Amino acid sequence: MKKKIIRQLRNIGIAAHIDAGKTTLTERILYYAGKIHKIGETHTGNSELDTSKDEKAKGITINAAATQIQWQDYTINIIDTPGHVDFTIEVERALRVLDGMVALFDAVAGVEPQSETVWKQANRYHVPRIAFVNKMDRMGADFENVVQQIDDRLKTKAVPLQLPIGAEENFRGIIDLITMKAWIWNDAENHQYQIVDIPSELYEKALEARLLMLESIAEFDFNFLEKYFNDLENIQAEEIQRVIRKATMEQAIVPVLCGTAYKNKGVQPLLNAITAYLPSPEDTSMIKGIEAETEEEINISTSEEAPFMALAFKVIVDRQNRKLTFIRIYSGVVEAGNSIKNMRIQKKQRISHLYLVHANKMESIPKAKAGDIIAISGIKDIRTGDTLSDVKMNIVLENLYIPEPVIGIAIEPKFVKDLDKLGIALHKLMEEDPTFKVKVNHETGQTIIYGMGELHLEIIMNRLKDDFNIDCNVGTPLVSYREQLTTSIQKRERLKKFSGGPGLFAEIEIEIGPADDEFLQSDAFKNGEKKIQFINEITGGVIPKEYIPSVEKGFLQCMDNGILASYPLQHLKVRLLDGKTHPVESNALAFELVAKEAFKNMAPLAEPQLLEPTMKVEVMCNEDNLGSIIGDLNRRRAIIQGQELMHDNIVLKALVPLSEMFGYVAHLRALSSCKAT
Repeated sequence: MKKKIIRQLRNIGIAAHIDAGKTTLTERILYYAGKIHKIGETHTGNSELDTSKDEKAKGITINAAATQIQWQDYTINIIDTPGHVDFTIEVERALRVLDGMVALFDAVAGVEPQSETVWKQANRYHVPRIAFVNKMDRMGADFENVVQQIDDRLKTKAVPLQLPIGAEENFRGIIDLITMKAWIWNDAENHQYQIVDIPSELYEKALEARLLMLESIAEFDFNFLEKYFNDLENIQAEEIQRVIRKATMEQAIVPVLCGTAYKNKGVQPLLNAITAYLPSPEDTSMIKGIEAETEEEINISTSEEAPFMALAFKVIVDRQNRKLTFIRIYSGVVEAGNSIKNMRIQKKQRISHLYLVHANKMESIPKAKAGDIIAISGIKDIRTGDTLSDVKMNIVLENLYIPEPVIGIAIEPKFVKDLDKLGIALHKLMEEDPTFKVKVNHETGQTIIYGMGELHLEIIMNRLKDDFNIDCNVGTPLVSYREQLTTSIQKRERLKKFSGGPGLFAEIEIEIGPADDEFLQSDAFKNGEKKIQFINEITGGVIPKEYIPSVEKGFLQCMDNGILASYPLQHLKVRLLDGKTHPVESNALAFELVAKEAFKNMAPLAEPQLLEPTMKVEVMCNEDNLGSIIGDLNRRRAIIQGQELMHDNIVLKALVPLSEMFGYVAHLRALSSCKAT
């Protein structure tokens, strides 16, 4: 792969709230890039990227789908992600391996709850993004309002590069503020467009918006700033694009475009913006890794000359029962038949085949290079987040954040003969989806499956029936509660066991309580990497250094089973203040056991508290139904946060315990005669 081809590669994702039009937009992108020759629709179940039975039936994206297109001189790898919060892991793993993102916003609804979620996910992985305000043809579409919401609610600097020409049923095209030309779509299917002069009645508004755009980007380049003040009239389009690209890749601004994917307007300018402003793999020239033995941070060069390094971000079993692994190659070259090392298990494994992916279709290829996103087969022991590398390398790439499941149901096969088959099926589903968990309650004998929501578990049950031919009985939904300590308590604990043979002795003085706010705001806690704030205040070597980690390990294991109802502790602060050892009977096990004993005795005195998961709920309704909906939410222990007026409707915002929300959508429809959403 030549250097210029890497520079002309884009790895992007399309993410947004459910029903913002992600798959509809992707379908148009495929059509205008010549990848497909007929446009499919989500509501008719024939879109190119929604291929599973559930996706076709429900008209939503459930599994992130990958494809590749050619646009002008560029190759663009695209991942279309789900918008439903239950499938947030699909967005998470896509953003972990992508270089850029297109964030979609509904021109009427603006910034919706899941829009904020995917925005935070993109922030976590420092992904540059551009915004596309979709559905400009809908009643109530308001481009300027959406731009303002992006600024206010997402705490970013939104810079419109376009203005809409008309709105709602009168939306005809866009004004490009960089070239000061208008794009008009006017044929029956809106497949063809004309680039013409800006309509005279909109010219002054466009000129004002262009000056605002130039002012917004001028601060990011000194030479451009100088020209902005001294030679404004002679600023060229290429100079503006260069500065916008620079500011976008630094995540200092978010360029905003608009259109309506369903009516085929605004797609081509968006593709131009993707190639112009989002980074190539070459722009993220150094990827950070960790040296496995020394834990030293290492910079990895993004080039095909460097040793092979890749991250496995998705594992699936296809219809031919092949285990396929989706990988992003960060450096080097890999060929079919090569042996690579899986850093998690420190074993050599052989790659059988390499594939270019288009939804559920696979095209076999002989080799792949730095920057590529492909699927591989032949590797059996592999999980989401595994680092794959050259056999001589010993570097681990940053893993991805996996959210904890929040809801569970008890299941059992209807027929005893399916018992073993169920275990195998659940194991395969867990390999594919890291947010899906299975636990067996040994006291009741129940198998409990956990997921991110009702829809997530419904899809799992459908897959058990359709893909594995297993019918199951389903129990009542369970909610994953958490516990926390609310006050700090200090105590001295001793373990002393002398019984003829080898004994055990350990003594510690310890303080336990809730973690500090600073720890709770840290990335390590938010990303689920650490949940215990352990502070070692031992001086003078009263406890040898090699025993200290055993104390932390003892408390960490205790956090899995809380005091009130055996739910996991959300967080814990432990201060190790003092201790004693015995010259013969003290060892690491003794200090681990004394930590467990200390927790068991101290935690009930630290005023433990039960925590329950809450949902951020927005209900859009008319004034007639408002009173009954508020009353119903109050009965569900909701905290009403406020109301907003949006196009003759009222948007009610509330926090509601998850346990009270089962079946709420059906109840809301009945309560409002299907008028509220």
